[in-house]
Amino acid sequence: MFAARTALRSLTLNGARRYSSATPASKSSSNLPFYLLGAGVAAAGGYYYVNFSEKAKPVVQQLKSPLDPENFVDFKLKRVEPYNDNTAKFVFELPNNEASLLPVASCLVVKSSDPNALVNDQGKPIIRPYTPISPPDLPGELTLMVKKYDTGNASKYIHSLKEGDSLAIKGPIPKWPYKINEFDEVALIGGGSGVTPLYQILTHALADKSNKTKFTLLFGNIAEKDILLREEFDALKKQFPDKFDVVYFLDKPEANWKGAKGFIGKDALTNYVAPPTLGEKVKVFVCGPPGQVAALAGKKAGMKQGELGGILKELGYTEDQVYKF
Repeated sequence: MFAARTALRSLTLNGARRYSSATPASKSSSNLPFYLLGAGVAAAGGYYYVNFSEKAKPVVQQLKSPLDPENFVDFKLKRVEPYNDNTAKFVFELPNNEASLLPVASCLVVKSSDPNALVNDQGKPIIRPYTPISPPDLPGELTLMVKKYDTGNASKYIHSLKEGDSLAIKGPIPKWPYKINEFDEVALIGGGSGVTPLYQILTHALADKSNKTKFTLLFGNIAEKDILLREEFDALKKQFPDKFDVVYFLDKPEANWKGAKGFIGKDALTNYVAPPTLGEKVKVFVCGPPGQVAALAGKKAGMKQGELGGILKELGYTEDQVYKF
């Protein structure tokens, strides 16, 4: 059900254009098998695709990703998998059964393949970032989980796509170069569809048999139906009880809800997140609506991180310990 990744060779980032909120890569090499090289995405060697419960099985050797970090490329929509009343998984076909080779953690930006179909008031293309939820080494498919917002022109446009339509995609855009066992404790704090980059990190790390890091996900939503990827998170918790825990918070729970209620606040952070006294051994990743991010970690400065603020700063965490997607 979940894909495991085994790196054949670590590559370093060389001259790739980054999203402005990206954190510079560490001097130590990442365990990621693939990074951007020049204008393309290349891999030295090949890749593996396996299930968590299986041994690694070599698949085809692939030297370059079908994605392009410098140019938009049209990808055909293979199928749509409805998730709830306002969210669906959009599965795009990758040519020649290739894998995306997406670095962890990174995102993509999308726009309409039709230059006139999705534009702003000035007639310029509307471009939005999304984090795929499909494994980087999954052959032939790239999956975006998209929540439709009433005021979201891009999300409404994507939800209007039919099988066989195409979407223009550019990337990868590296965000945080995650390295296995860099931290003892990692807290993932998310809200709504902002959980996707946290899911990307979590599945990547837990798939590695050498992982020793303990992950805790605090996931806030309005109602129970809004909990995206819940089955996946619950399955990971069952499979890795010593390495992963998840706590769901609902703003407006129904009477039979037995989980946490209300917003993710100071008490929740104190109870579930490793203390800042662990220093460089603890990391907190935050991704969600702007209001939630600001309350927990301070506002982002556009695409940049911005100063640390909010509850995490009050509790003594430092900018080095917190990353805002």
